[in-house]
Amino acid sequence: MHNNWIESNTFHHSEFKNLDQLLEAKNKKNVTISLCLPTLNEQRTIAKEIVIMKSELMTRYPLIDEIVVIDSGSTDNTRDIARSYDVMVYEANDILPDLERYKGKGENLWKALYVTQGDIIIYIDADIKNIHHRFAYGLLGPLLLSDQIRFSKAFYDRPISVGENKWRPTGGGRVTELVTRPLFSLFMPNLTQFVQPLSGEYAGYRDIFEAIPFHIGYGVETGMLIDIHEKWGLDVMAQVDLDRRVHKNQDTKALGRMSFVIIKTFLKRIQKLNRVKVNQQLFDEMIQYHLVNGKLQPDIHFLEENERPPIITIPEYQQKFTNSGALSQSIG
Repeated sequence: MHNNWIESNTFHHSEFKNLDQLLEAKNKKNVTISLCLPTLNEQRTIAKEIVIMKSELMTRYPLIDEIVVIDSGSTDNTRDIARSYDVMVYEANDILPDLERYKGKGENLWKALYVTQGDIIIYIDADIKNIHHRFAYGLLGPLLLSDQIRFSKAFYDRPISVGENKWRPTGGGRVTELVTRPLFSLFMPNLTQFVQPLSGEYAGYRDIFEAIPFHIGYGVETGMLIDIHEKWGLDVMAQVDLDRRVHKNQDTKALGRMSFVIIKTFLKRIQKLNRVKVNQQLFDEMIQYHLVNGKLQPDIHFLEENERPPIITIPEYQQKFTNSGALSQSIG
């Protein structure tokens, strides 16, 4: 196990609060930065996220060059609200429309690579109730101030909702502790050093993201961590403490479905790496049960495990980013 990594590559967002210093580093590196907000029915939180990021990190300090919203087909006013704040808004299905259509957060993140321009991409979930610009500058800090770190991931305390406006101080991140950390401990103990491997906020250089596949759904973070670690090693990775994140929590059954996809993603990865051999087909149905008139009825959820290939392999992407990928090849 890589013993010093958690000390050398773990940061607190307050280390990067000097935004003049970050701006100077950005200009010195001569890089552009894109912020992607993946959305699905986030009308309650999307406006505040855009306003804070634009006012603090575009107007006051021109750290971010563009904000792009990629939507999964919201049925509320998410897209209209986002457009009213003068940011680029796309429906995922409209990007690379000739490809087979999928729906999921990972799909949005992958397609964002095609419509953003930045050398660095920041991904931030759109459901954060206590949004603050530290969610962006905290993740940017290691990328701009280090010459080695090329990917940074968030961790934080996650209060859990126990009723209307009532919170327990901790308790979020249950799938991490019950599923992901045990799997990493068994097969990839290096990755246990990530406090929250499933956190939805991360940033990295384009040449990292374009060279790895993206699971289209809940498995995106797990696959991403494994792939970056296997391709470039821990030294290009960092994690940043963002203090506290408040968002909507899911019930146990929903977390079960999430766990199903994450376990499946993990098993596919470690089989590909020849760490384990599964001698049967993995099924695509998650079977749960509920009571109807005193009788147990099955809830069967079809959760197919789809994945996008590295976007650098897509001809349309190659044509749009003609010089892109040179660095991917050189560090891969």
